[in-house]
Amino acid sequence: MASKAKKGTEAPKDTPELERAHILGAGEIEVQPITETIETNYMPYAMSVIMSRAIPEIDGFKPSHRKLLYTMYKMGLLSGPRTKSANIVGRTMQLNPHGDAAIYEAMVRLTKGNETLLHPFIDSKGNFGKAYSRNMAYAASRYTEARLEPIAAELFRDIEKDTVDFVDNYDSTMKEPTLLPVTFPNILVNPNTGIAVGMASNICSFNLREVCETTIALINNPNHDISDTLNAPDFPGGGQLIYDKDALHEIYETGKGSVKVRAKYTYDKKNNCIDIYEIPPTTTCEAIIEKIVELVKAGKLKEISDVRDETDKTGLKITIDLKRGVDPDKLMAQLFKRTPLEDSFSCNFNVLIAGKPMLLGVKELLEEWLAFREEAVRRRVYFDLSKAKDRLHLLKGLKKILLDIDKAIKIIRDTENEQDVVPNLMIGFGIDEVQAEYVAEIKLRHLNREYILKRLEDIEKLTKDIAEMELILSDKKRIRAIIADELKDVIKKYGKDRRTEIITAAEVTDAEDEEEDIPSYPVHLFFTREGYFKKITPQSLRMSGEHKLKEGDEIIAEIESDNTAELLFFTDKAQVYKAKASDFEDTKASVLGDFVPAALGMDEGESAIYMAVTKDFAGYMVFFFENGKVAKIEMSSYETKLNRKKLIKAYSDKSPLVAAAYIREDTEFLLTSTAGRNLLVNTGAISPKTTKDSQGVSAMTLKKGHRLASVKQYNEGMFKNPARYRTKTLPAAGMLLAKEDTGEQMTM
Repeated sequence: MASKAKKGTEAPKDTPELERAHILGAGEIEVQPITETIETNYMPYAMSVIMSRAIPEIDGFKPSHRKLLYTMYKMGLLSGPRTKSANIVGRTMQLNPHGDAAIYEAMVRLTKGNETLLHPFIDSKGNFGKAYSRNMAYAASRYTEARLEPIAAELFRDIEKDTVDFVDNYDSTMKEPTLLPVTFPNILVNPNTGIAVGMASNICSFNLREVCETTIALINNPNHDISDTLNAPDFPGGGQLIYDKDALHEIYETGKGSVKVRAKYTYDKKNNCIDIYEIPPTTTCEAIIEKIVELVKAGKLKEISDVRDETDKTGLKITIDLKRGVDPDKLMAQLFKRTPLEDSFSCNFNVLIAGKPMLLGVKELLEEWLAFREEAVRRRVYFDLSKAKDRLHLLKGLKKILLDIDKAIKIIRDTENEQDVVPNLMIGFGIDEVQAEYVAEIKLRHLNREYILKRLEDIEKLTKDIAEMELILSDKKRIRAIIADELKDVIKKYGKDRRTEIITAAEVTDAEDEEEDIPSYPVHLFFTREGYFKKITPQSLRMSGEHKLKEGDEIIAEIESDNTAELLFFTDKAQVYKAKASDFEDTKASVLGDFVPAALGMDEGESAIYMAVTKDFAGYMVFFFENGKVAKIEMSSYETKLNRKKLIKAYSDKSPLVAAAYIREDTEFLLTSTAGRNLLVNTGAISPKTTKDSQGVSAMTLKKGHRLASVKQYNEGMFKNPARYRTKTLPAAGMLLAKEDTGEQMTM
């Protein structure tokens, strides 16, 4: 497929030779298949982002964090005073080939001062910003200081004993670990978020004590139900988690799902204000305040007189001043519903396992960590065993010498050349070269009774230790027992109480029941082609005359409903805006009504083209496109738990929309093409979809240059012989109107 375009014209003869060569090469184009471009140019980048940047591994770290912490460990920052952050960043650049700003940003997240982690690994001094505030920026690295927290010792325990593999750094001048031999399941204890190419990871944090106890329970019983010991996620910022057994079960089993978290608050009766002191991990103080201000300005929260950020050194604090007589709990119920004070944390437990991205549930993650930790412990024991065997081998040689020290001294004294001492000892006592070298290096002062007895005791102890280590290596249960003991030690040293309180759904329902009741009464809802909306009571409608409309405008929808009904306004930009009938004031036929794009804050140049009215989101939305396709979308797809007012991709924009219709049950529609053909389509023949922007299925076959022109709901009696326009299979071309049906005009 690859080919070369014709070369450019030849350069003038008086052009210098070097310059002519450059000109002759210019303009040469090589055509490369897109698949080859992706494979050679894009895939290496994508794999690098997935493998070396965005997705954490089983030790709970991304490469940038691992390199930083290992650098601090090698700098001796587990003990001693803090050092300047700039110094740490500079040293880390020996392992991490990125800019100092990126390294320092990664460091900030690991600090105690930033409050991102449930168990921070870096003890910080200075301003490191706050995770719950986007305006509180961290200071430059030259102003701040840091060292490792005591818990960081659990990350590097026995790292010198070959517990993990080491590889060359980017310029092969140093060695760095591929993983850290963490003694607890850090992958679940601290939160981790990363966006790679084509995949992402979002791991919530769990309480350290609960995670370790769950792991111990799994060691003792592989069939242990983890929900018995692992209650729910535990977030660094605290808050209240609304317990949902099914949602947590899904996360534990699949690694995907979401949990709802809401803020904590107190009511200051003396100052008549609400103080919010813990918020969900997905938001910030500024986002909450901005949303509250927006609602107050829109007149939807009339109970608030002022809101401000009073966060200081003591911690987070958002203060809301109330007007006289306001019920604080009732107001907070509204704020939980309308602002990020209650939000969902979406979990996506994507982890790199042996270099392969895998989506794992909590139990699978713990099993993978156990397998990783088993290997680390086995390697540590094997390392100690090798050292012990080497030591025992030397002592056995020494034992032979100590049995006849005089003979050894005589051999050394009678040897003329120094290089012959070792060979002569080997011959004289039947020991190997390593043992002879060890004996030859013993100081004369050690040739006493005490030294000899201690070495003989060492032989006995080493023999027992070696036997024990060999038993451990041959028995998986012994290795797991060691892991369990280490986990108990971690619980004892670093275990803390939960920060996030768990509340039941029943407690939440009581608060939500106190929300303002929307009055329910019958109304007539009108929607015009130009995008005007009117809500008129039956009594007012009976007393009214003709509708007032803009010149050229007409009513395209009149629906009898209730003041509590949900309104969905579909626009010409494939979006839908949601509102309640109660959001609009009652009006009269003699006024123009509310201009929907302005009332709902639609995008500039966006127009409302269809209004659907529902109370239970039952039934279907049916969309008809110019290319003859029809999409049948379940109405429940437009129902949102968070009461979002705007949904993008409300329907497909691949082909212009001809008509939309909300149906409670399947019915027939008449499709008419620009070629004059007519087709009766029953929506029961079209499979419903939950994806809102589905392109649908082909219903009407169109010849080149023609399109679907109009759609109308079919009513009995429109045709003398409706069977003529029906078909057993879709798509179909339809039929031209019969003579007896030409009197019926097909209009929108």
